[in-house]
Amino acid sequence: MALKSINGMEKKQALRWVRLDNAAKIYPAARRKNWSNLFRQSVTLTEDVDVQVLQSALDVTVKRFPSIAARLRRGVFWYYLQQVAEAPEISREYSYPLVFMDREEMRKCAFRVIAHENRIAVEFFHSLTDGTGALIFLKSLTAEYLEQKYGVSIPAEDGILDRRQEPLEEELEDSFLKYAGTVAASRRDTNAWRMRGVPQPGGGLNLTCFRLPVKEVLASAHNRSVSLTVFLSAVMMQALLNLQQEKVRSYRRRKGIKLLIPVNLRQLFPSKTLRNFAMYTIPEIDPRLGEYTFDEICKVIQHKMGSEITPKHMSTVIATNVNDEKNPLVRLIPLPIKNMVMKAIFDSVGERKSCLTLSNLGLVKVPQAMEPYICRFDFILGVQAAAPYNCGVVSYGDTVYINFIRNIRDAELERHFYLVLRDMGVPVTVESNQE
Repeated sequence: MALKSINGMEKKQALRWVRLDNAAKIYPAARRKNWSNLFRQSVTLTEDVDVQVLQSALDVTVKRFPSIAARLRRGVFWYYLQQVAEAPEISREYSYPLVFMDREEMRKCAFRVIAHENRIAVEFFHSLTDGTGALIFLKSLTAEYLEQKYGVSIPAEDGILDRRQEPLEEELEDSFLKYAGTVAASRRDTNAWRMRGVPQPGGGLNLTCFRLPVKEVLASAHNRSVSLTVFLSAVMMQALLNLQQEKVRSYRRRKGIKLLIPVNLRQLFPSKTLRNFAMYTIPEIDPRLGEYTFDEICKVIQHKMGSEITPKHMSTVIATNVNDEKNPLVRLIPLPIKNMVMKAIFDSVGERKSCLTLSNLGLVKVPQAMEPYICRFDFILGVQAAAPYNCGVVSYGDTVYINFIRNIRDAELERHFYLVLRDMGVPVTVESNQE
């Protein structure tokens, strides 16, 4: 991106910078030596990736996404993002996904693009964007790659942006500030049961992918009059209940089974932002009250989501966080002290209110011209800082891909998840990077 000066000489355009959005502010403060809040999205193609062409495609694509193709910078009072001057080099795959991103790497570029055989993966520091913004970036990069590699013409539709178009201002807005309500929600909540296990030797991450046929899963969900997200969340909560029952014999000592389910706020508010714009709902089962049938679990989740995933309720949740940011005293506190306070809040509140996150990106759609070149999409969350599991879900074509990631040795939760599905007659194929 360059501008012509009056005398005809090229003048470089100043790099854009943006303040971190309201949700993004916690992530730099909460990170630590062995944990950086990354997530990965990937596309698997029908042929091996041409790294040279992918680098060329990335060089073009980053100019369209100044708030995602950015580096993390430190100010006096807040962190901020600055657009990268040029695209990072394509990386090769590591021994496991979501390898720790240190401060030096984030200062250069807070995302990586990784090519491995026929897979293109992008790993994002969560301050850059959420799952929706990341998917738009990945699909746009893939479209640019396919156009350069195969000469196909791919329209800018189904979440793919025209890489030659200038970024729109509404794509860069902090929609939390725009849609915050006038009434704030309460932060009071109970702690959830915490899973434990033997750490994986060497600090690696174990990835297990469940592949489910969309047709059969939707049939099981619709038989109970619930959505795919509610059904899979109920399977997860049932697996957690079964695991806790196995681990904690006395029902009096059992704790709440709580699942954090992110909500894409663009479905509730007319926002086009490519930055973070998601909140969450946290359904809960109290195992001390007795046994729950699967249908009862579905109803608990469905009622919780139905009552909370509304513009009115979510505006109060947004307001709670935005009010803290707007507090004049908070604004004047130097960044090192802010970091200490936010990290303490994150450790005591943010990571104790759920057993894990189950994030469903939904069905990925691409233009018809792209379909012959694509096999699948995957979505992998990083583990929490103080909890061993997380789970990302995405659907493409006729398959649902459910990616469990953990930093402990034994796959106990995955085993219970599989057994719940098996007992309901849902066919499952399992893949794992664990030897």
